[in-house]
Amino acid sequence: MSSELLDAFEVLEKQKGISREVLIEAIEAALVTAYKRNFNQAQNVRVDLNLNTGTMLVYSRKDVVEEVEDERLHISLEDAKVINPAYELGDIVEQEVTPRNFGRIAAQTAKQVVTQRVREAERGLIFEEFVDRADDIVNGIVERMDARNLYVGLGKVEAVLPQTEQMPNEHYKPHDRIKVYITKVERTTRGPQVFVSRTHPGLLRRLFENEVPEIYDGIVEIKSIAREAGDRSKISVFAHRDDIDPVGSCVGSKGGRVQTIVNELSGEKIDIVEWSEEPVVFVANALSPSKVLDVQVNEEAKSTTVVVPDYQLSLAIGKRGQNARLAAKLTGWKIDIKSETDARELGIYPNENSSIELVESGEELDDFDFYEEKE
Repeated sequence: MSSELLDAFEVLEKQKGISREVLIEAIEAALVTAYKRNFNQAQNVRVDLNLNTGTMLVYSRKDVVEEVEDERLHISLEDAKVINPAYELGDIVEQEVTPRNFGRIAAQTAKQVVTQRVREAERGLIFEEFVDRADDIVNGIVERMDARNLYVGLGKVEAVLPQTEQMPNEHYKPHDRIKVYITKVERTTRGPQVFVSRTHPGLLRRLFENEVPEIYDGIVEIKSIAREAGDRSKISVFAHRDDIDPVGSCVGSKGGRVQTIVNELSGEKIDIVEWSEEPVVFVANALSPSKVLDVQVNEEAKSTTVVVPDYQLSLAIGKRGQNARLAAKLTGWKIDIKSETDARELGIYPNENSSIELVESGEELDDFDFYEEKE
């Protein structure tokens, strides 16, 4: 065995974490196969790899039997005792059968095994690295695309961004830098396969964790997220300290924090509302920026009837029902929105048991007003 191969063992053990014993075992198994293939041998053999002497020896292994059926696999007790009188039936006799030119074949085989093991070890390390990063965001570079997928370079691995996980309002080009959310990591024969997303609600959660220190530190908690990627999202937040405004923390001074996230998501609008364990309050908050006059709760059906001023009805429902739909996803409650006039005609408003204070009429909030920090 060459000294270069011995040196390679030490490097692999230190740098790749591949133990010498594992390598030797793999090489010996490969050499047995190489011996049988190259020398047309079907006998049972063992290869001994000696690191101290740098030699590779092949030994045939034959069972000691009374009657020999296959000379390649068996040896009679009489012949075995000629080799060593101590042999008995059932023992295994080993004899060296190393071919003259086996060294060249052995060296090639050893090199192939080492290369394969290095590749497997590197794939294993990459898999372990990225499987621990599932449900996290990473920076990547768009490398190529086909009819169905976009391929994003993450350094050591190329991640797959399926078409269904791409933002409908975004158009990607090679070399674009994008943030992606790792949804899953799979081990395949070709190495680790990483799947990423730009539409997953987890991307929005991680962006807020990175941008808002209060969320990262656990002072403010994101309770729920409802997202229609590329268009609009709603998140509910809760502060674990009374002196912290959860919505204001997420919005930031002059809307700076949330605007950074909006820019990262190519203009996706984000509604930030305060979470409450009271469904009446939570549903009313979730329908922001619409004003709410009353929320009536049906606990059994887990549904609510919401009354809004007549001029706010279209705002409460939203374009194509989006605002109401996102509010329902955010809260987990079914929401039926009624205008004040319709509610009065149905006799369900005013509601004497209402816990919602009447909101005075005012100007409809525009996007920037909604992002203003609370006083």
